[in-house]
Amino acid sequence: MFFNQIHHIAINCSDYHKTKEFYVEKLGFTIIRENHRQDKNDVKLDLSLGNYELEIFISPDAPKRPSYPEALGLRHLAFKVENIEEVITFLQAKDIDCEPIRKDTFTGEKMTFFFDPDGLPLELHE
Repeated sequence: MFFNQIHHIAINCSDYHKTKEFYVEKLGFTIIRENHRQDKNDVKLDLSLGNYELEIFISPDAPKRPSYPEALGLRHLAFKVENIEEVITFLQAKDIDCEPIRKDTFTGEKMTFFFDPDGLPLELHE
């Protein structure tokens, strides 16, 4: 098998300050690299979370998401957590709202969603 792990996940965002505050200051991702690309009028922000990288392209000209969440492409990004209630309390303390906890239809595990500043669905999965 040629594919043995995911290297990174890339997302598009529109507001540099809101995006950096959300992912770095509120969620605690670590900055690997930050490149301001004048030729593309964007910022490429590479972040780490454990063994994974999140590659964020921030451009004020990025088109809006056409529908929620069924647009083609990335549907949502899910984070595995040990205690969903504890994580929700942490997020709420940072003014990040979460949907009510529900059970995954197929696994029976607890889950919920919250959203980044551009409306990208982010899932907590216990």
